[in-house]
Amino acid sequence: MAKKTVKNTVLGLVLLFLYAPVLILCVYSFTDSTMIGSIRHLTLQNYKTLFTTPELLNMIFGTILLALAVSVLSTFLGTIGAIGAFYSGRKRVLELMNQIPVVNADVVTGFSVCILLIIFLHIDRDTYIPMIVGLTSLCTPFVYLSVMPRLAQMDHEIYEAALDLGCTEKTALWKVIIPQLVPGIVSGFMMSVTLTLDDYFICTYTKPAVFDTISTYVINATKGAQTEIKTALWALSAIIFACVCIAVAVMNLSLRNGD
Repeated sequence: MAKKTVKNTVLGLVLLFLYAPVLILCVYSFTDSTMIGSIRHLTLQNYKTLFTTPELLNMIFGTILLALAVSVLSTFLGTIGAIGAFYSGRKRVLELMNQIPVVNADVVTGFSVCILLIIFLHIDRDTYIPMIVGLTSLCTPFVYLSVMPRLAQMDHEIYEAALDLGCTEKTALWKVIIPQLVPGIVSGFMMSVTLTLDDYFICTYTKPAVFDTISTYVINATKGAQTEIKTALWALSAIIFACVCIAVAVMNLSLRNGD
């Protein structure tokens, strides 16, 4: 009984450490306070400012479109890369190579992409190509890591049976292998969206001068933006946190129902 109490206490403290700052920020997003530390009146003014300021709306929608584009590309590359590595016979070598961009610092990836594409290849930042390439190189390895375990758990005799029954390799891939990888593919896609929304260093080195993602805008806003813009970003943080919680809950319920 005592061990269980200790475990629950430790778990509670860890969860409190992780979520308390975010929950405090969510609470302050419903107040008219201009700084953390004093709660005044409850209000929805921060949310009104968030959804009525063109600058903020353009930044949010631009970031969402970027995240979706990068996530689709990363999911495609990561999925076919995992399938190719699994059946190539060189799985171990390719997995080690995949670990390099995972453990590599974002600032190194962003600076490398900047040097290669912008300085050496003279690709203009305004084309968005350097930013998309940089973010895709960040997200693709995580999709690979999400898909590979599903491949390892899959019953490969089903694929072989499909070939014996007359399916072509392409048909067997789309109708036998891909459906069994859907949970890993979805997880990789959601991870890519999160990484794209969160990344700062790669976007800073590669983004067009007139474009801001949520991460770059928030960092710059803390240096000199108007007070109402800063507090509106509290509301944005609360909305992102709520969306992530809902997405995680829906995914877990879907997987549970599927099992």
